Amino acid sequence: MAVTANYETVMVVSMKKGEEAVQSVVERFKTLIEQNATLKNVDEWGKRKLAYLINKESEGYYVLFDFESTAEFPAELDRKFRINEDVMRSMIIKKEDE
Repeated sequence: MAVTANYETVMVVSMKKGEEAVQSVVERFKTLIEQNATLKNVDEWGKRKLAYLINKESEGYYVLFDFESTAEFPAELDRKFRINEDVMRSMIIKKEDE
């Protein structure tokens, strides 16, 4: 049996293409996580003002995913975040065992 760990990731999605594009990106990553890991929770924080401009944008749509997976998947998820032009920022953290 593969060893799994708990992770959480936050992504900030660009708002410049509109609400429908944001929901499309969120669903795409939700599906990706469900296919490769056990998705525990999705917490959509919604549209928030950024602390500083990113790509000349002052607002972003924040989403938090909690999931459990093997050690290989977070690296692949991070790669997908980086190549998607609609994801402005992302961070994946391995949670301590509770």
